[in-house]
Amino acid sequence: MSEAPLPLDATPPQVSLVVPLYNEADNVAPLVQDVFAAMAAQSRSWELVLVDDGSADDTPKRLTEQHDAHPDRVRVLTLQRNFGQTAAMQAGIDVAQGEVVVTLDGDLQNDPADIPAMVDRLLAEDLDLLAGWRKNRKDNRWLRTIPSRIANRLIGKATKVYLHDYGCSLKVFRGSVIRGVRLYGEMHRFIPAWISVYTSPNRIREQVVNHRPRVHGVSKYGLSRTFRVIVDLLAVYFFLRFLTKPGHFFGRIGLAFGALGGAALGYLFLLKLFVGEDIGGRPLLLAGIMLVLMAVQFLTTGVLAELLTRTYFATSRTCPYVIRYDSHAPDLAR
Repeated sequence: MSEAPLPLDATPPQVSLVVPLYNEADNVAPLVQDVFAAMAAQSRSWELVLVDDGSADDTPKRLTEQHDAHPDRVRVLTLQRNFGQTAAMQAGIDVAQGEVVVTLDGDLQNDPADIPAMVDRLLAEDLDLLAGWRKNRKDNRWLRTIPSRIANRLIGKATKVYLHDYGCSLKVFRGSVIRGVRLYGEMHRFIPAWISVYTSPNRIREQVVNHRPRVHGVSKYGLSRTFRVIVDLLAVYFFLRFLTKPGHFFGRIGLAFGALGGAALGYLFLLKLFVGEDIGGRPLLLAGIMLVLMAVQFLTTGVLAELLTRTYFATSRTCPYVIRYDSHAPDLAR
């Protein structure tokens, strides 16, 4: 069940906390208790959005109990089935009403006590994203910590957004920015990279946060996520670098193949013309022809991608830019 929307004359909360949960029944009550204790120390109005990602245990029941106990603070979303952490997080962000949006895991390893200070810093330094850094992780070193460090370095090299801990779910966003980002697949790990499409990397910072050992439930992550990270990283790299100019991506590959194929065919042509050698049975001839054909395919794919991109931006409300401030519309800037 979900809480009824705020009446039209109600003031939206200043801070929205979004927590996706999947089979975390024993963690629900302690999580809500920790959140209330942490947010009581600050003066901003807030709401807690709990998203049940199709849990198969008693998580929905425990969430309903928390909503009934705190109807003015707690909102519960129950997804039809298990869609994954990214979709659950997006569902929570879609209904969050706060100027500041905070995300964290429901396994109690993120400490809600870090949230007030992070919100204060985001607003004081006029940032768009403040990411948590689990500097002292309480996870298995070989199965989670070391693979995570390797992944963080790869993501930083590919996206040019350098953070120590991409995988930490405790993040604080400016609401107007995160609402412009749509998350799909398993892209929650790359939120800082997606944010960099809409804002300057200089407006993205990180802060050391407390990381607690898991007490209840089991981890939903394993080594299998490494392969998903690699595939997702390729997609992120393409969209970050070539979202508005896909022709450049395919064109570079096409020109490289064309140059190699042209050089091979040119070499064989000179051998035939000046040396008189038979080139019909040479493997290099077939390789050269294949490279030229591949070059033509990549170049035409680039042209088609450019046409699709222009059609997309022309027929949708999406723009290839983001305006942060307009002197003639100051109420739109934030």
